[in-house]
Amino acid sequence: MFKYLRLILAVPLLLLAVSCSTTQQNPSAAGTDPELEAKARAALQQLAGTAPRTQQLQQAAKAVLVFPDILKVGFIAGAQGGKGVMFGPDGTVLGYYTARAVSWGLQAGGQSFSEAMFLMSDSAVSYLNSSDGWSVGVGPSVVVVDAGMGKSMTSTTLKSDVYAFIFGQQGLMAGMGVQGQKISKYTP
Repeated sequence: MFKYLRLILAVPLLLLAVSCSTTQQNPSAAGTDPELEAKARAALQQLAGTAPRTQQLQQAAKAVLVFPDILKVGFIAGAQGGKGVMFGPDGTVLGYYTARAVSWGLQAGGQSFSEAMFLMSDSAVSYLNSSDGWSVGVGPSVVVVDAGMGKSMTSTTLKSDVYAFIFGQQGLMAGMGVQGQKISKYTP
């Protein structure tokens, strides 16, 4: 009995340690991460292939924040994390960011996915850059767009500060949980 209780208590601690760990990369130029940038551009092209209206959204956006590989794992307690790139309207890199989240609830499994956030206003971009990490749910309003809404978006229906797309899911994650995502700027 105590053996199983220790296992249940050890899993959240392990997940927390994994979510807080960082890996050092050796990019070719100081302050850049060409590998992450290439993955982010490929993920954005993948999204445009599955939801063509996102190209119009990208043209109207002040910036696009792309996380090409977010890993989520959980067993009762869960954690997710990944690194991303913010692109300007002309495709230039505006910065590098991390996304981290923890969750608690009835859940088990693991999956990876991509996330793209279209920042539609200057205030949303400045809030992300000036705050000490952006906790989704606090600050600019975020609308998570599903495949159905993505097909019916027009320039007259776009009224939110940020539109988020989650796509390219792989793996199996089952359950329900409460979660909050925090996005912070970092220097590679």
